Amino acid sequence: MFGMGASELMIILVIILLLFGASKLPELGRSLGSGLSNFKKGLKDGDEGPTLPAPKAVARVETPADARPEVPAPTPPSNPQDS
Repeated sequence: MFGMGASELMIILVIILLLFGASKLPELGRSLGSGLSNFKKGLKDGDEGPTLPAPKAVARVETPADARPEVPAPTPPSNPQDS
């Protein structure tokens, strides 16, 4: 298995046991298993592509023409070479 013998696997398991403790190992295995199953389910269901939520409608408020502020027309810049 991955080029490792039984003695290497035992050393790795002892290190994991020392790092996490005996009480945390079942919880760690459960969370790892549920994460892996969710990942597999997401891969299987993900063939359809991502779904985006529907865009929200934006309400427009119309203002009467006489209520709009007067904006002066822009004047072109004067060119000193024309004079």
